[in-house]
Parts: sequence; structure tokens; C-alpha cells
Amino acid sequence: MAVVDDQSPVKFASRLKDGRALAEDVWSIYNVANLPPDCINLGQGYMNFAPPEWVKKAAEEALGTVAANHYSHPKGRMRLRQAIKKVYDPQLRRDLDVEREILVTSGANEGQYSVFTAFLEQGDEVIMFEPFFDQYLASVTFNGGVPIYVPLHPPANASGKFSSDEWKINPEELRAAITPRTKMIIVNTPHNPVGKVFTRAELEMIAALAKEFNLLVMADEVYDTLVFDGKEHVRIATLPGMWDRTVTVGSAGKSFAATGWRVGWLIGPEYIIRPTLAASTRIVFCSNSPLQEAAAAGLEQVQERRFFETQTAQYAERRDILTGCFDMLGLPYTNPEGSYFILLDISRVKFPDDYPFPQSVLGRGRDFRACWFIAIEIGVSSIPVSEFYCIEHANIGEVYARFSFCKDVDTLRQASERLKKLKQYIV
Repeated sequence: MAVVDDQSPVKFASRLKDGRALAEDVWSIYNVANLPPDCINLGQGYMNFAPPEWVKKAAEEALGTVAANHYSHPKGRMRLRQAIKKVYDPQLRRDLDVEREILVTSGANEGQYSVFTAFLEQGDEVIMFEPFFDQYLASVTFNGGVPIYVPLHPPANASGKFSSDEWKINPEELRAAITPRTKMIIVNTPHNPVGKVFTRAELEMIAALAKEFNLLVMADEVYDTLVFDGKEHVRIATLPGMWDRTVTVGSAGKSFAATGWRVGWLIGPEYIIRPTLAASTRIVFCSNSPLQEAAAAGLEQVQERRFFETQTAQYAERRDILTGCFDMLGLPYTNPEGSYFILLDISRVKFPDDYPFPQSVLGRGRDFRACWFIAIEIGVSSIPVSEFYCIEHANIGEVYARFSFCKDVDTLRQASERLKKLKQYIV
């Protein structure tokens, strides 16, 4: 945990504690500053390669104009909203209104935060599937919400490669989690960190509950352009009766390998977008103007360039490099249908009881120590998955380490060669 001076003359807000904001998180513990200089970072989900040249060129051109160096409308630049409409109209099977149904945000995370600000009252409950994207927790609690956890269950006694589709929702557990205070449910598909692409049947089950109990659905679909092996990505907003209660979240950072640009968007009915715009305007006012122009140029050209199809094939190649290594190790792992993460079962990785672990990983799940040991001894960093669970369910996650394959092919091959040395520590 982070050290906080309890003798401070002015006390910080309790919401920081409730949202784990003061805890020393995995991103700090497994930061490059704490690991050997030559350690290969497969933990954090950012790319080590640049966006496409034609998208970067659009950013440079935007910087050369006057208008793109000043404030944009809080709704987002019109060119980008029109480009979003061009891409999403056929996918959502709607004629989107760029003035009322699309909102550009400072990254997908700020968009989600603004939705919580706009809709959560103190004590409202938000259902999230575990393992969950860690930002959800703070974003919900900072806005007075109460997180309610429903775990995805991995297959029992898995061996070797198994599909991310084998992580299942228990419909009875989901129904039991709904109370009179439930306001919202977050559906992240393709899922981080499991890589699960929710099936139509699963989404129909969730949709039926949302309609029965009058719930808002946040469809976090930032990995929507990274779906493999012909798997169908179903947008829950397209299911009967669901447009009116769904806000769909997208990301230029994930789509164009530009996570630092912080350009995202929300799509939904006016009654969701309008109050969310009011919140977002007071949080950030507007998003980065020149990079909105670049994101617009990207979306305008993806179809003629077949960019997303090409990019997905490239990511599939990257995925196969790591899975080939894990096959050789003989450890169970989740083969992702989407996103760019693989969960490796590290329960059989043996490390000495007296290994000199730093204090930051002691007292946490076993996966924290296993990931540290692998980073130091093997030279490849990963992220312990128990971080993405509540305390009560952390035992599910501590079996796994998350490896990112959003890296260039040479880096992944080098990492795979190193990871093969893990064989000597497997019992």
C-alpha cells in the first residue's frame, strides 16, 4: 500500500480509499523503473510501435492549421463525429445523429467516467464482471457508486490451450447480484483481460435482465477491431430494445495503436449522451483537437485501406508467437478470441520460499510473487490477474498472469525465447 501521512492537517476524501486509488497498484509495482533494464515489458497494454503513417501524417497536417490548435466543441470535432457515424452506422444498423447521439471524449476512460458522473446517485450499484478493467472501480466509487462483482468462471481442470469463450457467466449469480439499488451493468467485450468475446446468447441473457430491471448498460467495446478466428462481435446495442438503454464506448487509441492520444467516443440515445456531455464539459471541457482530426482521418480511410482486417491479421500473428511458446511450456492458457491479452496459468511455477521479494508484492496473491519472479529471473514482465478482482474472488485470479501481445514481432520472439527458460521452474 502507498504510504499516507495520517497526521496531515487536511484529510483527503474517503473515496480515494474506496476506489483503491491510494494503493500501490500493479502498474507501479511492475513499472520499468522497478525491474531490470533489459526486462521485456509484456505486462502493460501499450504498443511499442507507432500508429500507421497515414494517420500520423494527418496529425502533422492538423498541427499545421490554426483551427485545430484551439478548443474544439465539447461534443467533439464535427469531422470526427461524422467519421464515427460512417463506421458505426452499418454496425449499429442506425442513422446516427452526430449532434445528439455521438460524443467525443478524452479517451474511452474519461467517457466512461462522465457517464458515471451523469447517472450515478450516492449508493447506486454497478455490476461488473470479474476480472474487470481496474479503472472501473475508481470511476464508480469516485462518483458515489457501489461496485457489485460477478465473476466469469474459467473451465475447471483446464489443460493446454483453452478458448476464452470457456470463461462463463453464471446466469443465476448475475440475477442474484441485482438489487433495487442496481443502476448499471458494464459489459466489456472483447474483454480485458480474458479476451472473451461475449456470445449472442450471453448478451441476450444480459439484455433480458437489463430490460426486466430497467438497467443502463455500458458496452465497453474498445477492442472491437481486434476479434480473431472469424468470431462474431455482437454489439449489445443492436439487440431488441437495447439501443434505448445502452451507451457504446470506442477508442482511437486501441484502433490505431495510439493509446497516448487519449481520443475516445460514446454512442447512444440522446437521453444518455446529453447529460454525459454536461458532465464531460465540466471535467475536461473538450478533447485534443489535432488528434481528433487525425482519428477522423483514420476512420475515414479504414474501409478503403482494409486497415482493420490487416491489423487483425497482424495481431493474430503476434498472438501465435506467444501461444506457441506456451504450448511448448505445457502450461494451461486462455487463447483469446479478442483484445491483445493472454492469461497464462502460473500455478505450477515454483519459486523458492526464501526468494528476496520486495515488500510491495508480499501480502498479495501468489500471482504477484510469481510475476515478480518471472520478471527478475526470466526477464519478461506480466501482470498478476488477482489485481482485477475483489478480495473475495481474488483466488480465481491468482492462478493467472496476463501477457500482452501488442508488441512488435521481434520483441515477442525475443520474449518467447526467454519464457522457454521458465520450463526449469515448472513442477
